[in-house]
Amino acid sequence: MGAFTKINLKEIEGGGSENVEARMPRKHLHSDHLGVSWFRYAPGHRNSMGHSHAVQEEVYVVVSGSGRMKLNEEIVELKPWDVVRVAPSTVGALAAGDDGLEVLAIGSDRADGGDGDRRGLVGRLK
Repeated sequence: MGAFTKINLKEIEGGGSENVEARMPRKHLHSDHLGVSWFRYAPGHRNSMGHSHAVQEEVYVVVSGSGRMKLNEEIVELKPWDVVRVAPSTVGALAAGDDGLEVLAIGSDRADGGDGDRRGLVGRLK
């Protein structure tokens, strides 16, 4: 592996669902310690499940749009260029505003196979 890796998030294979577009390039970056993912949520989309990590810390950067993030029982309003750090074991879920929501999610080291834990319904993010 070289001293650096350059990719374009919009040029790698995407995934997601009808209302969420996702690009997760960890394997393309050949990174042992960092993960970067891009998500675009359709206007008004709300995650029905939250997730947390056992040991991995995450940071979310709002690139465009607006929305809310439920972190445990607290709801945080989001606007462009807000940065939210989420500690391990904190359950989080996103909801897009009327103009949609585009975020970068950056994660630290993770256990082999990942350490994510999807949680049950998180309730409405009003």
